[in-house]
Amino acid sequence: MYVSRKAARALVVILLLCHVAFAAPSSKWTETEANEWYKRQPFLVGSNYNPATAINELEMWQADTFDPRRIDLELGWAEDIGMNTMRVYLHDLAYKQDPEGFKRRIDEFLRIADKHKIRPMFVLFDSCWDPFPVTGKQREPRPGVHNSGWMQSPGKVALEDPAEYPRLATYVKGVVGAFKDDRRILAWDIWNEPDNMNEPAYSALEPKNKAELVLALLPQAFQWAREAGATQPLTSGVWKGGDWSNPRDIGAMEITQLHLSDIISFHNYDDPASFERRIKQLQRYNRPILCTEYMARGNGSTFEGSLPIAKRYNVAAINWGLVQGKSQTHLPWDSWRRPYVDREPAIWFHEVFRTDGTPYRAAEVELIKRLTGKLKAQAARSHTGAAM
Repeated sequence: MYVSRKAARALVVILLLCHVAFAAPSSKWTETEANEWYKRQPFLVGSNYNPATAINELEMWQADTFDPRRIDLELGWAEDIGMNTMRVYLHDLAYKQDPEGFKRRIDEFLRIADKHKIRPMFVLFDSCWDPFPVTGKQREPRPGVHNSGWMQSPGKVALEDPAEYPRLATYVKGVVGAFKDDRRILAWDIWNEPDNMNEPAYSALEPKNKAELVLALLPQAFQWAREAGATQPLTSGVWKGGDWSNPRDIGAMEITQLHLSDIISFHNYDDPASFERRIKQLQRYNRPILCTEYMARGNGSTFEGSLPIAKRYNVAAINWGLVQGKSQTHLPWDSWRRPYVDREPAIWFHEVFRTDGTPYRAAEVELIKRLTGKLKAQAARSHTGAAM
């Protein structure tokens, strides 16, 4: 019997949806629960965050290089412009190395963030950049290169070895379980860009079947977080593919992410029209929408272009990067091919502040203040002070 390619693809989608539905835990939030939660949130605006003193997640969290004073300073700058959330990456090896110390440092970070009225979203796993993470002293930044020392979690070795999966489960349950009722945490992002093959930086080193490996592990990771009793919502952001509103036009990874998430999250580093189109595609799921990565000036994604759209649709907006530092993400992606060793980029790619706290562009900071209501609040305080 002849089956057309279109019909075959439709059958695959149906089978996948059945598989994901079977794997989905009964404790996934309902649409009503998710939307009621979102009604209690302010307009969520923030950055993907690691301090300027850290090249990656391990340098941020390991005992020898954890830098609460710097974190306090930088989150103060974020508070001053109205930011109220941060997306912050954890790492399974930081937990393996020092479980109790790692949890104490997370608690200290949360204390600092709470002081600045910031509720972070923690990222548990990440498929981006170097697939061979190691603990201990981290390497120095490669001159002129964007994100030259960021580490995947889990790395290639653990991802390819099912014997490592119980350890990964222990990490998720240990961290989520310790903070499952903590109101200082906004949400848990289970896995960042799960099927990213990291072209051109590390693609030659990636498992050829990476997507299949992660696709099998992702539902388990959601389940581990639910078994740990998370009272905060879970998500994993879609970031590529076709029309996200049409299951027949996207891949197995996107279907799985969208189906398992309590709240919908996505990435968009393109122009405002693309940003708005993606929001409209995701509205069909009738759940809160959070953009957990955007703002790449050289790629046409800007605060001026995307943030007002996010405000209009009540979509959370979390840009990449707060402060210029060792991650060097103020440099563009093309620096992996042509490092910016003896030159500055014409415009910064990411980041809001220079290392000393000076805004890269004052107009951007004023826009963020205005859309978050910070400008109005500061003006009111100034007026009250003058009247006294």
